[in-house]
Amino acid sequence: MAAFDTTRPAYQAAPVAGNVKGFVANLVSSIMNWNDARVTHRALSALTDRELDDIGLVRGDIDKVATR
Repeated sequence: MAAFDTTRPAYQAAPVAGNVKGFVANLVSSIMNWNDARVTHRALSALTDRELDDIGLVRGDIDKVATR
């Protein structure tokens, strides 16, 4: 005779898999955001003060704009 425990959900691995997928998605998103900020910072840093002035920025604004 077999006995089955019916008090636990049948699929316990699903929440863990969901957490792993969420973690990976957050990690990928964070890396993409970091790279976008890095590329923006690099591009703005390459501009001259005159070119920055043309777009309404000064050198001190580059960090704030890049991380936005």
